[in-house]
Amino acid sequence: QVQLVESGGGFVQAGGSLRLSCVISGRNVHYYAESWFRQAPGKEREFVAGIDEGGSSTDYGDSVRGRFTISRDNAKNTIYLQMNNLKFEDTAIYYCAARASVIRYTAREYDYWGQGTQVTVSS
Repeated sequence: QVQLVESGGGFVQAGGSLRLSCVISGRNVHYYAESWFRQAPGKEREFVAGIDEGGSSTDYGDSVRGRFTISRDNAKNTIYLQMNNLKFEDTAIYYCAARASVIRYTAREYDYWGQGTQVTVSS
């Protein structure tokens, strides 16, 4: 059983920053790739950023590349999403997700999900 718990969401003004965290627990959690997705009202769940099991490869959605950074600390079983220069359109519920080994870019390719954390950016 793999569980993920997000934290760090909140309210921020446009141009500000937030850091999200996701703690993963279960067996063999170091062998999972993890990604962040987000979902705004009326929209599908969108890939934001992903990192492979070793932390050597990362990918970002076009809308966040250059502003967001994903990282992992395996000693803490934690994935981070540093979000800088936030924009109003970044407002969404952010979810962390896990799957075996490598990054995938659609939500249906992930096996485990956290509960989500709300990020609201004021314009």
